Amino acid sequence: MRRIATGLVVLVVVLSVLPGVAAAASRTGGTVVVGADETVDEDLQAFGGTVVVRGTVDGDLQAFGGSVVVEGTVTGDVEATAGSVQILGTVGGDVTAAGGAVDVGEGAQIGGTLEAGAGSVAVDGTVEGDARLGADSIRLGEDTRIGGDLVYDGDLVRADGAVVDGTVTRDDRLSVGTEPDFTIPGVVFTVYGVFVALLVGAILLLVFPGTAAAVADRATGDPLRTGGIGLLATIGVPVVIGVVAVTIVGIPLAIAGTFAFGLLAWLGTVYGRFVLGTWLLSLADVESRWAALVVGVLTVAVLRLVPVVGALTRLVVFLLGFGALVAVIADAYRDRRGRRERTARARDPDETGAEPAD
Repeated sequence: MRRIATGLVVLVVVLSVLPGVAAAASRTGGTVVVGADETVDEDLQAFGGTVVVRGTVDGDLQAFGGSVVVEGTVTGDVEATAGSVQILGTVGGDVTAAGGAVDVGEGAQIGGTLEAGAGSVAVDGTVEGDARLGADSIRLGEDTRIGGDLVYDGDLVRADGAVVDGTVTRDDRLSVGTEPDFTIPGVVFTVYGVFVALLVGAILLLVFPGTAAAVADRATGDPLRTGGIGLLATIGVPVVIGVVAVTIVGIPLAIAGTFAFGLLAWLGTVYGRFVLGTWLLSLADVESRWAALVVGVLTVAVLRLVPVVGALTRLVVFLLGFGALVAVIADAYRDRRGRRERTARARDPDETGAEPAD
């Protein structure tokens, strides 16, 4: 318990320095929020477990995370890669989104074009320009209005009230520009991000070495299943939190759950870098947890300079790290519960139906 408490204290100290980053045009953290009364007077790059814009971004928004939600106003373009992307407010320019699910909600306004590639795409708002949608399932709600042409690839369900002013064309060869064109961040931000990732990673390796090893084993041993767990968690947990928050009694639980989810998602990004470094070193038959951390962090930092490759790498790293962390925590919980049940049965053999010894 002392070791866990020490780790939590240090993590709180590390988290306390993140507001310094949040004041800049580039923001990172477990949860990145532009408040309802806040205005960012320049382009914003955001990376976190959850990215939420409730206020105004007077410029372009480039976001990467477990979930990205635009409830307020972005005067420029939005480029987002996440487990789920929701446009619920106003975007003055174009929207380019990739994720497990992309949703343009009722009342949302997109002044330019919409390009989306996802497992599912739902449009219930207004798109002034063209729409290019590639997904397994595509739904146009009754309040949908697309001012230009619609080009799609997937199973399209169009409500009777949905309006498309231009032509509707299905193109099986559709190539949607779903990967955001992340610009090269400032040198200071990059160095700071590397420093924080190395610091937090070192703390995790020192305080929770068993967890780090279990995460690496899980991710490298079964990457597809682990990544799937990460994707399901990033989509499913926010939905569960939203359902819980509907009731007054559930609001405190929802707040606590949001904080815990954001923290775990952020730690998942760090563990993901450790997993990447572990895998890269295994190719050279090298085993060193410290070297794995350094190699993973530096590899992601370098690859993020390459727009498409960097975004894809960070998405895969996040899903693997977050998925493995969730799986390890779930396994630990099941093991602990099993031990408690076995201990209880050993103390009270009558519950098992066994006859007491004479």
